[in-house]
Amino acid sequence: MEMHQLRYFAAVVDEGTFTGAAQRLHVSQSGISTQVAKLERALGQQLLDRSGRQVRLTPAGEAVLPLAKNALATLDAIRHTAAEFADAVRGRVRLGMVMGCAIPPFLDSVADLGRTHPGIELSLHEGYSADLQSQVLSGSLDLALIGYAGEVATGLEASVVIDEPITAVVPAGHPLDRSRLPLARLRGEKILCLSPGTGIRAAYEQSCHRLGLDPRVDIEAASPAALLHLAERGAGVAVLSASSTEGSGLRAVPLADAATRARLGLVTRHDPHSPAVRLLRTRLLAALRAE
Repeated sequence: MEMHQLRYFAAVVDEGTFTGAAQRLHVSQSGISTQVAKLERALGQQLLDRSGRQVRLTPAGEAVLPLAKNALATLDAIRHTAAEFADAVRGRVRLGMVMGCAIPPFLDSVADLGRTHPGIELSLHEGYSADLQSQVLSGSLDLALIGYAGEVATGLEASVVIDEPITAVVPAGHPLDRSRLPLARLRGEKILCLSPGTGIRAAYEQSCHRLGLDPRVDIEAASPAALLHLAERGAGVAVLSASSTEGSGLRAVPLADAATRARLGLVTRHDPHSPAVRLLRTRLLAALRAE
């Protein structure tokens, strides 16, 4: 049994035909068919039912497939790790970053990549989360750190690093400085929030709509820091996540009935990624989840 036989077998299952697998792997159809047949002989089991227009897994094939994919993933990880030690990872990575991002582990990882892997050409683009999702989908970005509420756009894969409720942010001693509040209690207050296209703004608006409330925003800004400075000066009540307020000296009051949570995550397409993109994604997730 050879690893390339497992790869051919998995590709036939994914594509549904030997022809599709051959086109994807740039191998002749006869070569794919021959190697899968050799795999079946080596295992002593028929893995594929070839009687229809689309090949189907036999019971033995269904049992073998996840093991084969795990073996292939392990092999890819071994190659990737070896390449990293050899500083052989090269290529271009186009990274998106949510507007106003100042997360130290994220910025540290971006800066470290240039020092440890000079063969990787990294570009960084800042934008609103909704726009970043569209750019990853279109292929103009390889991956992006975004804020969002609910689910990401169809065709994207999200790795969540922060998942938390929204809060009302006020100075200590403010009339709303309590243990928790209903969203309706914000009526009559000036509301400060991030711009449309951000995860926190989407979580606030969706939570209001679910309660039949008007998601009014009086002052909007591109970064949490600007809203915190305004709230500190009495300009209004900022709607942000609790983590956005750390170190500010302000109070983050939970909104008890705000059902939609704000998320921060790395998004990529479902397509196979280059070694350079995989390396940066792995490093970013490790750094952000260790925060």
